[in-house]
Amino acid sequence: MEKTVVELFAGVGGFRIGLNHIKRENKSYSEENNFEFLWVNQWEPSTKTQEAFDCYKTHFGNEKNELINKDISLISKKDIPNHTLLVGGFPCQDYSVAHSLKHEKGIEGKKGVLWRQIYEVLLTKKPPFVLLENVDRLLKSPSKQRGRDFGIILKSFDIAGYFVQWKVINAADYGMPQRRRRIYIFASKKSTKYSKKMKKKDILEILNNESIFAKTFKAEQILNYKEYDLTIYDNQVDVSTDFKASFENYGIMMNGKIYTSKYIPVVEEPIKLKQIIEKNVDEKYFLSTIDQEKFKYLRGSKKIERQRNDGTTYFYSEGSMSPYDSLDLPGRTMLTSEGTINRSTHIILDPEKNKLRKLTPIECERLNQFPDNWTEGMPDRKRYFMMGNALVTGIISKIGDEIYKIIDKED
Repeated sequence: MEKTVVELFAGVGGFRIGLNHIKRENKSYSEENNFEFLWVNQWEPSTKTQEAFDCYKTHFGNEKNELINKDISLISKKDIPNHTLLVGGFPCQDYSVAHSLKHEKGIEGKKGVLWRQIYEVLLTKKPPFVLLENVDRLLKSPSKQRGRDFGIILKSFDIAGYFVQWKVINAADYGMPQRRRRIYIFASKKSTKYSKKMKKKDILEILNNESIFAKTFKAEQILNYKEYDLTIYDNQVDVSTDFKASFENYGIMMNGKIYTSKYIPVVEEPIKLKQIIEKNVDEKYFLSTIDQEKFKYLRGSKKIERQRNDGTTYFYSEGSMSPYDSLDLPGRTMLTSEGTINRSTHIILDPEKNKLRKLTPIECERLNQFPDNWTEGMPDRKRYFMMGNALVTGIISKIGDEIYKIIDKED
C-alpha cells in the first residue's frame, strides 16, 4: 500500500512537518519518512489575504502535488485523488443535524460545518486511514447535551465503515515544549488488515497495549472503561437528537460500540522555555512602561461589576497569574491572540537584559516544534496567529511513525 496523503485544513503545514519529520537548515530540507502528499487544501474564509496558503506554497509548492486555495465545500470530492491517509485539523463547531425538509431521508446540518466535508471525503474516497486533530472540548460539547458532537462524528465514522481510536494528549506530558492539550483521532477502514487484527483483541488489551496511542503515548494506568452503544441510532440525526455521553480522555469505537476510559500518562521531562528562547532579541519585543502596566493589570486578580442585557448586574472574577512565565516550565497553551496585549500572551523575563518581553515569532514556532522562521515573510501579528492555530508537530511525528509501520503491513 502506497504512503499517499491528502491534507485538509492544512494551515502552514504542521501535519506534513510532523509526518515527514521535516527539518530545515539554511533553507534546505531533510525528511525521515516519505509520505507523499498528493493533494492539499487550505482556505481562510472572510479574508482577502491567504497567508497560511502562501506559506504552505512557499515551502511545498514545487513538489508534485496539487495545492488548492478554495473553500472545501465548493470542491467536488470526486476530484480529490485516491489516497491512503487523510489528515487534517478541523475547527470545533456546532455539529447538530436534522432531517432535510425537502428530502425526508436526507440530513441537513448547520451551514459551514467542516466535519461534513470530511465525512463526504470518507464516503467518496474511502481512505484506508485517517488522522485528525481538534480541541479537547470536542468531547464535551455542547454544554446542554454533553458528548453529542463527538457522538455524531463517531456515528459518521461507523456509517462510513471505520474502526476509531482517540486520545487527548498534553504535549508537555510527553517531553514537548508546550502545555497544549488536543484530541487526536485515528481511524482505519474495517477492511484493513490492521482493523481485522484489532477486532480479534480484547478491549482492555487494545486500550492497554495494542492501540496506536498505547504504543506511542504510554499510559501509567488505564482506569475502568465505560460503554456506549451507537448501534441503537439509525443515523446522525438520531444521535443529534438523543445521544449523551460522558467521554473520557481515551477510547475506541468498534462496530458502533464505544469504550472510553480515563488514562494517566507516563510523564516525560518536557522541553522548558529556557531551552527554546533566542539570544540578542530585537528591542521591539520588549515591553514599554505602558505595556508593562497593562499586562500587570491583565494578569492580576480582578472582580468587575458587569451588566446583563436585562439590566441586572453580576461580578466577573479572575484569579491572578504570575507576572511573567517561568523559563523552567514548558510554555502555556498558545492562542491566536499571542503577541497582543492580552492576558494569555506569554511574557518572559529576558535572561540577557533582565527585562520583560513577549516571545518572538521564532520562539512561538519552536513551541510547536516547527523549523525556525517557517512563517517568515508575513507580519508578526499573522505569524503569532498561525502558531496559535497550529499543532505541536512532535505529536504527529510519533503517531505518524506508527502509521508508517501499519501501512507497511497492508497489501
